[in-house]
Amino acid sequence: MEHSYFEDKTFGNNDFEIHPISKGEYENCRFINCDISNFDLSEFKFTECEFIYCNLSLSKLVKTVFNEVKFKDCKMLGLHFDDCDNFGLSLGFDNCILSHSIFYGKKIKKTIFKNSQLQEVDFTGCDLTESMFDNCDLALATFHNTIIEIADFRTSFNFSIDPEQNRVKKAKFSINGIAGLLDKYSLEIDYTK
Repeated sequence: MEHSYFEDKTFGNNDFEIHPISKGEYENCRFINCDISNFDLSEFKFTECEFIYCNLSLSKLVKTVFNEVKFKDCKMLGLHFDDCDNFGLSLGFDNCILSHSIFYGKKIKKTIFKNSQLQEVDFTGCDLTESMFDNCDLALATFHNTIIEIADFRTSFNFSIDPEQNRVKKAKFSINGIAGLLDKYSLEIDYTK
């Protein structure tokens, strides 16, 4: 089956269920205000693309390539990034809802998560070295055998990370986030002087 190739194209205000796009390679394309929810993006290739105000919730991502792809103001519930192609995987998220998504085992160093909801996201076995979690809600997110060395959590909240179960060397946390590193001990921490 022949795949399509699109470059420098903008796709706007589209419901993919009604007007699906072709399986293929998309380079330097923009997707604005598109409903991509429940769509099968398996084996699509996105390079240096932007998704803005899109709903990608529950889309299939089997062998999907995301190379230098940015998501802004997107709803992305329950996505299986663990199914994505590993080659060149590079993502960035700004003001996105990623709750219930799975990044299991992915090597996504230097990923920026900014102003995003990451509730119940599974980061088990991920390499998040030098990643930035800027003002993110990580309630019930799973960190187990995760590499978060040199990662920055200083402005994020509601996380629970066990330093004995994860590689945390030189990771950055604020004083307000210390409780999230000690959850398993059920300590009562008083921040008053």
